[in-house]
Amino acid sequence: MKTLRGNLLAAVSVIIQLVSCTQHPKDIVNEYYTKGALNGSVLVVENGKVVCDTALGLRNIEKGLKADKNTAFYIASLSKSFTATAILILEQKSLLKLDDKASAFTALPEYAKNITIRQLLNHTSGIKDYEDLFSKKGLTNQEVMQWLFQLKNLDFTPDSGFKYSNSGYIILSQIIEKISGKTFSAFISEQIITSLKMTNTYVYETDTVIPNRALGYNQHKKPDDYSILTTGDGGIYSTPEDLFKYDQALRNNTLISKQNTALMFTPAKLSNGRNSSYGLAWFLEDKGGDRTAMHTGGLNGFRALFWRDLQHNSCIIVLTNQGDAFPLHHFLHDIRKTIQ
Repeated sequence: MKTLRGNLLAAVSVIIQLVSCTQHPKDIVNEYYTKGALNGSVLVVENGKVVCDTALGLRNIEKGLKADKNTAFYIASLSKSFTATAILILEQKSLLKLDDKASAFTALPEYAKNITIRQLLNHTSGIKDYEDLFSKKGLTNQEVMQWLFQLKNLDFTPDSGFKYSNSGYIILSQIIEKISGKTFSAFISEQIITSLKMTNTYVYETDTVIPNRALGYNQHKKPDDYSILTTGDGGIYSTPEDLFKYDQALRNNTLISKQNTALMFTPAKLSNGRNSSYGLAWFLEDKGGDRTAMHTGGLNGFRALFWRDLQHNSCIIVLTNQGDAFPLHHFLHDIRKTIQ
């Protein structure tokens, strides 16, 4: 009897320890902020309920201006999802098909004449990435296109492999402008930002005024602000709360149809029969039927994370402005444990 009682007490003790060790998302956020690894804004949603919504640190170090929930951060490659959504909106208007050749809508080098819109969306086109040009201040889409015309070939035969290419999304931006007759900024603003009342989201252009904008810094808190002008691959500033509105619109098929939403989260099939781990602007994971979609972004002093549980209406959105001080994947690992 004493043995049974002892076992019960031990079991209860273990349960109490496990419960006490369970951390809240805010605990993780505060822990990273306290050790200087996080400066920015975080939104965590669990099963449709906001469990963490906070901004910590400074948006402007020189002036000592604090970040708040309305501070707009550069979201880098999270912008690609907006581009993909815009393409699908045009598809729903019967203005293009995903398997159309991109060259039917915008001028491309001879070696790229046969790549399709779908291949650009899922990074299977073989078009070279313009990563060597990132350091050029004021870089534009036109300059990237001129660079592509100077090249002689693709990196690989379309659909034979996966290689992340910012250049491909710049071509998609050109297609959006050609078909819509509007600038990329105007089309995205009209069809997505204004439609969803994302009041602190902006496509950045030279004359764009962004109230409450975060400036970028490196891990040593030295200025390292966003400085290029490309669109399609990046170019958007936003807040976690606005991105959550976008998350909900994708879940509710507000912007694109249920069929196209499913397509967005379907991995590309390669010519060897294998699937890639990327759909249309989202990295995908399926573990025993638990499906998630995520994307990260980073340029200059900004890092961004958008992780989404596709079945349980949970998401993690983090926008930061202190560069490599933020260990993005470690943070995601730690914060995910608090909502699962």
